[in-house]
Amino acid sequence: MASSPAEMAIFERVAERGSFAGAAEDVSLSPSAVAKLITRLEQRLGVRLINRTTRRLALTAEGEIYLDRVREILGAIEAAESEIASAHASPRGHLRVHTFPVIAAHELAPALPEFLARHPHITFDFMVTNRSVDLVGENVDVSLRMGPLEDSGLVARKIVDLRRVVCASPAYLARHGRPAEPADLGRHACLTLSRNPGSASWPFRVDGELVRIDVKGPVSADSADMLLQLAIGGTGILRLSEHVVAPSIREGLLQPLLQDAQDPENLPIICTAAAGPSPGSQGEGLRRFPDRAPWLRTVANGR
Repeated sequence: MASSPAEMAIFERVAERGSFAGAAEDVSLSPSAVAKLITRLEQRLGVRLINRTTRRLALTAEGEIYLDRVREILGAIEAAESEIASAHASPRGHLRVHTFPVIAAHELAPALPEFLARHPHITFDFMVTNRSVDLVGENVDVSLRMGPLEDSGLVARKIVDLRRVVCASPAYLARHGRPAEPADLGRHACLTLSRNPGSASWPFRVDGELVRIDVKGPVSADSADMLLQLAIGGTGILRLSEHVVAPSIREGLLQPLLQDAQDPENLPIICTAAAGPSPGSQGEGLRRFPDRAPWLRTVANGR
């Protein structure tokens, strides 16, 4: 019997979150129910898809192949449903969107052309800044922000969790050596995000216990792109979300560090809007933007 789309979606969430508990939270099931579903799936396929240890879950080679095919199938289903929905409705409206520079540069700008081609009657005005904004006072329809939501008066929807990665350039590591354990970071130059609570205290797992390492270095900045370029240039070690550093890691400009000790602390991207009628003329566009924007799927898949 073939796997159902629902089973595939749950398997994908387990692979992305790295735990049954995390996936269970996303799909509104209990962790034991998710674990049993994966076990039944493996039994039906006759292969182990996920290696389980007390500390983490890791995909087997067969699991990696299955995950690639699952993403293709789920993406095809989403595309088919979107095309059918578009045949019966032409969303339109103007959206004033606030987002952080790192999201705008790395995710929105590359993916917006496809979204606009599919929804030509939706227009945007982007407010790109690291500061917090007053959605009502500044006439903002929707805000895409990182980190926990502090204002409980907003309507919020979590889009995806991003994993953060510690990394440095080959040039820096050649000059200063590679940290063998988290405590070694105390003698290294580390690059941190300023005006970001906790950015100079990096969490790790040592012997199963959460350990925070206080770091310091020659530069802090409120720009992830600036820190990225400094790290590539050999100035120090940095810890940023995976979608920011992944291209540089693939190109060999940065190398991930202390992967076995990484704490699975996730950085959520949250789509927020003011409660009640939106101050802008967003119309159907506000619903379609978080639901259909292709960059969200790109982020979720780590590409």
